[in-house]
Amino acid sequence: QVRLVESGGGLVQAGGSLRLSCAVSGSFFSINAMGWYRQAPGKERELVATITGDGTTNYADAVKDRFTISRDRSTVYLQMTGLKPEDTAVYYCNVNLRDVSRLYDMDNWGKGTLVTVSS
Repeated sequence: QVRLVESGGGLVQAGGSLRLSCAVSGSFFSINAMGWYRQAPGKERELVATITGDGTTNYADAVKDRFTISRDRSTVYLQMTGLKPEDTAVYYCNVNLRDVSRLYDMDNWGKGTLVTVSS
């Protein structure tokens, strides 16, 4: 069983910074891509940033130059700077893992952490 534990959300004023973390634990062979998604009230979940096993990153246009995704062996981070009220959302961690059998990959989602940016 795989477990994803997110932390770092909270309330911050516009222009402020937050750092999200998502720690992966449990039984799996390896971690492939890791990423962050967000869902604002009344909107669909959208991609924020992803990072592959070799460190290649991808960002949504809305967060480029403000957010930075990084990872170590089993944790993915999202450093958020220059936060805006429109960044307010529940942020979800997503991790694509290779199963212990090495036969297939599986997507796993965290429960989400709320980020609120006040104006």
